[in-house]
Amino acid sequence: MLRVLLLLPIASYRNQDFLDAAHKLGVEVVSAADHCHQLAPQRGLSPILSLHFDQPEAAAAQVLASLGRRVDAVLAVDDAGVELAAVLREKLGLPGNAPEAVRPTRDKLAFRRLLQQNGLNCPAFYHLAGAAEARILAAQLHYPVVVKARRLSASRGVIRADDAQDLLQQVRRVSRIQSSADRDASELGLIVESFIPGSEHALEGLLKNGQLRVLALFDKPDPLDGPYFEESIYVTPSRLSGELQAAIADSVQRACAAAGLSHGAIHAEMRVNDAGVWLLEIAARSIGGLCGRMLRWRLGMTLEELILRHALGLPIVQPEPSDASGVMMIPVPGRGIYQSVAGLEAARAVPHIDDIRITTVPGQRIAPAPEGASYLGFIFSRAATPAAAEAALRSAHAELVFDIRPDVVLAKSTA
Repeated sequence: MLRVLLLLPIASYRNQDFLDAAHKLGVEVVSAADHCHQLAPQRGLSPILSLHFDQPEAAAAQVLASLGRRVDAVLAVDDAGVELAAVLREKLGLPGNAPEAVRPTRDKLAFRRLLQQNGLNCPAFYHLAGAAEARILAAQLHYPVVVKARRLSASRGVIRADDAQDLLQQVRRVSRIQSSADRDASELGLIVESFIPGSEHALEGLLKNGQLRVLALFDKPDPLDGPYFEESIYVTPSRLSGELQAAIADSVQRACAAAGLSHGAIHAEMRVNDAGVWLLEIAARSIGGLCGRMLRWRLGMTLEELILRHALGLPIVQPEPSDASGVMMIPVPGRGIYQSVAGLEAARAVPHIDDIRITTVPGQRIAPAPEGASYLGFIFSRAATPAAAEAALRSAHAELVFDIRPDVVLAKSTA
């Protein structure tokens, strides 16, 4: 029986989808997770279930000490584990991207430098090591610009600034967000880059022997002009011209080659304008959240099954694409405590709606971008055209009413 090691962050939406795909394929799963290392022993959990994914060398040593029999593949379920997965594959002699190829894809500053050094479209960018540099830089920039945390994902810690005063305010805010989410925040600093106008898109692909196979190209029909950049709707197939779609694939292929990425799932995001294709990021993993579920009709299997087949060297037969499909990551309208949702029955009855999954649980504290790191849930559609798939998502969302209560903070007594 084939055996796969899955790196399963406890907060990931996707763990069950990967486990289900492995079960369907009859693959034995070895689970590794990031439960609290202090609480794990009290709960009887083995060391392999309390890894520090952000300390890949130490975590790899823990895994290898607990692994026992050899595995045939190592996969990270989402972004948190991709560098650890690369380290493990290298130590185990398994196919995959080298750790040094993965690292620049997890750091926005390193990725910008990679693009610049290899002649790919790249906005003007600056590394802000601290507040003093921000005050100097603020008077020199051409606005608008975007302030970004270096290693966060899903639009977290990304804010547009339109003038010098705005820049200083947003630098302080993004610094707070990064400090709350990254243990290395004080050493990282921030990145400030020129705002790139244009339409935004995403590409899902697989690399094999360095060659990119495009699985889907998505349009993001809602304008993402700031000040925050919370993603919402993805629709495929893209309505871009064939020439632009080819240019996107070529840019992604070139960036992957520049980084040294050669194997496995790739998720890339980009903007397109009259100056061409501008890569925002490339991740050595598949699309996040539950968004991959929109591709099962296009792929003839779940995305997770396809990724497992690819990693294990199993055959992949992909049907000809037929219908259009879409997903809405249900945006968080405001900070508070989620209570409930009404209108699900009406939303599910909207023509072309395939499924609706509310992933937030009652009592959960939520926040929108740029502080928030999750969505209320996901709406999926399938229709004859991209326009119909998009319209169905908007109609279904309009039926939903969310009860979100204020998050009351009790003041300390002065008595």
